[in-house]
Amino acid sequence: MFDLVALIKTAGYLGLFGIVFAESGLLIGFFLPGDSLLFTAGFLASQGFLNIWALAIGAFICAVAGDSVGYAFGRRVGPAIFKREDSIIFHKDHLERAKDFYAKYGKKTIILARFMPVVRTFAPILAGVGHMHYPAFLTYNIIGGALWAIGLTTLGYFLGSTIPNIDRYLIPIIALIIFTSVLPSIIHILRHKEYRVKLWKLLKFWQKGRTSA
Repeated sequence: MFDLVALIKTAGYLGLFGIVFAESGLLIGFFLPGDSLLFTAGFLASQGFLNIWALAIGAFICAVAGDSVGYAFGRRVGPAIFKREDSIIFHKDHLERAKDFYAKYGKKTIILARFMPVVRTFAPILAGVGHMHYPAFLTYNIIGGALWAIGLTTLGYFLGSTIPNIDRYLIPIIALIIFTSVLPSIIHILRHKEYRVKLWKLLKFWQKGRTSA
């Protein structure tokens, strides 16, 4: 769990933009809390801690740049990325999940994946692996980056500016954002037997560890 308010106040603009950039296209960024982070930053902007214009524009630029870097990485590495051994940072399951999503929604994945943790990190990489026409990728990248980065920060700013004492409800709102963002992944896991089996084994391993402790 992250103390998002403390994290944003400590990291400032550079730290926040760095997180957005990493989550948008670097393999190491798939675990970062982009959705809730942007919303909370927007809320803090409404309280005077950040400038909403600098926040929204900076997050948008870093989101688009991050996806472009992910695309370039995927295009350069190509099919070899599917042959990589699993590690703490990289796991084939994440890439396969993005691949399934890409096969279902096509180019729209670049937009839709923005609102899905893990998938949003691997979608631009997969677009590069598939040699998606870059002008088309960039168009969807800009649209998705605007909806995600500008949309979430301005939503947090708007609610923080219009609803009295909204800080009392900040944790439930963030929890709702996180739940909504991971819901498609949960549905995807429950629909596929292979993922259900893996989840069941993981739960049994976790339960065994708690019992032995």
